[in-house]
Amino acid sequence: MSAEIINLNAARKRKSRAAKEERAAGNRSRHGRTKAEKHRDVDEETRARKQLDDRKLEDSPPDG
Repeated sequence: MSAEIINLNAARKRKSRAAKEERAAGNRSRHGRTKAEKHRDVDEETRARKQLDDRKLEDSPPDG
């Protein structure tokens, strides 16, 4: 009934490396793109935001 012994420093380093790798993967996808791909993504975001705003119900002024 003995628990597995782990080295906390090694576990902390593994966790840190995994977090850094996730961040690096995000940066690679964000910065490793062509100008056309970046413009396409901006256009898609703009189009989606406009579509959402067009469907938004108008706020009524508060009674008072």
